[in-house]
Amino acid sequence: MFEVTLLFFVMLVIAACAFLPVGCSVRPSAKSYQQSDAAGDSCSDSELIVPVDSTSKQSFLTHLQSEIESALFPRPTDSILQRHYDALVNAELENRLAAMPDS
Repeated sequence: MFEVTLLFFVMLVIAACAFLPVGCSVRPSAKSYQQSDAAGDSCSDSELIVPVDSTSKQSFLTHLQSEIESALFPRPTDSILQRHYDALVNAELENRLAAMPDS
């Protein structure tokens, strides 16, 4: 009986993590990064400057992608829906980069 109860609680935790809006993901949350960086960064999207060196540029693009993903719904588990989700994120990323002023 104990095993059944334990299994029920484990399944309940997994279901709660799966259906929460934030979810229990292994990936670091973009919201926590934005909150810690919000105090030091007061510029808007139109004032962002893409860094020149490759490491900073990759970090900038990763941060921008995580901002976009945090505003969207959770990543789907179905492979076809994941491709559509990735296409949506990439299109929004290209739109934001195209809207930035050239520096």
